[in-house]
Amino acid sequence: MAAEVVRTGGSPEVRASHADRDRTVDVLRVAAGDGRLTLEELDERLEAALSARTMGELAVLTEDLPVPVGGTPAGVDGVVRIRQEGASTRRGDGWVVPRRLEIRSAWGEVTLDFTDAVITHDTLDIDLDLRAGALRLLTRPGVVVDTDGLVMNHSALKARRPADAPVLLRVRITGEVTYGQLTVRSPRRGFGRRSATA
Repeated sequence: MAAEVVRTGGSPEVRASHADRDRTVDVLRVAAGDGRLTLEELDERLEAALSARTMGELAVLTEDLPVPVGGTPAGVDGVVRIRQEGASTRRGDGWVVPRRLEIRSAWGEVTLDFTDAVITHDTLDIDLDLRAGALRLLTRPGVVVDTDGLVMNHSALKARRPADAPVLLRVRITGEVTYGQLTVRSPRRGFGRRSATA
């Protein structure tokens, strides 16, 4: 049952801790990112989670969300994972940006479009293992990408200098790219509601 996500023991009337609320918030964000919750539902449930006083109140918020057999749901540890081989994955159209993202991709392409993303943290840490493929980040003013911790093996990094704006999200990419390409740019004109300004 989904209540296992947030119930750490005892009665539903047991008082919830900050950690209990944070775990529930992470589950809700992952569910929204997977398309299981609308943005309106996410907003309502996040508000309820942050004001919940008991474990029972938290459990209700995730009881209709699936839990993989025999364990915790993906992302309950704060990590969202993308694993693929010979395929393409895209996150866009209001996806909820997690705190941590783990990407394992071979012979494929991953696109992270921040143009209309829902940003609820100030930092996104990406642990990347990319082989013979591409990672594309479509940014917007305020989204800054740090690749200092990334190892490039026979690979290309193409990054445009972001427009000056207060930092909304810092994306830190660590890991390794082998025979691949990492591209960081703002969306082309005419794509997305927001356009970069000089």
